[in-house]
Amino acid sequence: MQTVLVTGAGGYIGSVLVPKLIEHGYQVRAIDRYFFGEDKLVPHKKLEVIKEDSRRLTPEHFQDVDYVIDLVAISNDPSGELFSEPTWQINYYSRAKTAQMAKQAGVKRYILPSSCSIYGFQDDVADETTSTNPLTVYARANEKAENDTLPLADENFVVTVMRQATVFGYSPRMRFDLAINGMTYGAYTNKTLPLMRDGSQYRPMLHVQDTTDVMALLLQAEPNKINGEIFNVGSAENTYQLGDLGKRVAKTVGELLGETIDIEWYGEPDHRSYQVSFEKIETTLGWKASRTAETGTREIVEKLKAGELDKTDQTLTLNWYQELTKWHRIIKDIERHGGILDIE
Repeated sequence: MQTVLVTGAGGYIGSVLVPKLIEHGYQVRAIDRYFFGEDKLVPHKKLEVIKEDSRRLTPEHFQDVDYVIDLVAISNDPSGELFSEPTWQINYYSRAKTAQMAKQAGVKRYILPSSCSIYGFQDDVADETTSTNPLTVYARANEKAENDTLPLADENFVVTVMRQATVFGYSPRMRFDLAINGMTYGAYTNKTLPLMRDGSQYRPMLHVQDTTDVMALLLQAEPNKINGEIFNVGSAENTYQLGDLGKRVAKTVGELLGETIDIEWYGEPDHRSYQVSFEKIETTLGWKASRTAETGTREIVEKLKAGELDKTDQTLTLNWYQELTKWHRIIKDIERHGGILDIE
């Protein structure tokens, strides 16, 4: 049985990826701090849960591991800006170190999930040969991780980078700070959908089930097709102008609720816009995205209607990091002799 080590296993993408890998017959070593709870992963005989910080991994963690999917990251721009040093440490340094230790341990493949955000803003459609233009700490740390891990590729160590579009869709570790997810929740709850003017800006999107399908595919793809390669992951079909995207989400939510959902425009026009080519992954690996914005919207509404999902601080990444940091300070200040009321 082959073993896949997944960092960030309890996160938004990880909690979808891990059960999928188990279904594919892999043993999974799931490493995370589990900031959002260990309950996001269902116990399984093929699942080994390790609670550890990616910055503190040792060679022992890579024993008997065949593949590594290095998902761990401080996962959005606002969090990256507020927690800039941890973002550099986790998104860059820890992943570069993980790749090095994986290679030294005899791991066969290393997959680095990166982001299309490293293109910044481009006048033309960006492909994998386009010069990057990272504008945030999050994007710059991803770029540095790519630059340090890709040169490690050789005939015995297959390294592949995935530059993912903006992810959406339901996950056990749900996020409502992602565009389609947040739009859906707003439309469902308020019966209106707030949208920043003027709606002409383009954004590529990617369903969480589609990106995890790609990760599973890369574990089996022919090495000569993927080794040392970068793939943009997304689709032209899921590249939306935000005005049109808002209308699609509003229409889908309205149909499911039997109501009319209006768009409420706000703010000054946002001119940030970029498009990305996904031709390489489609022609090289024969993969195409199979889910749309409507797919993600429907599944989220169904979970909300069933009472299985709600918006909490845990579903807003920055809010939850700030909450944990606040309580860490409070507990450190109050704790004495190993406890609060009960002491050692």
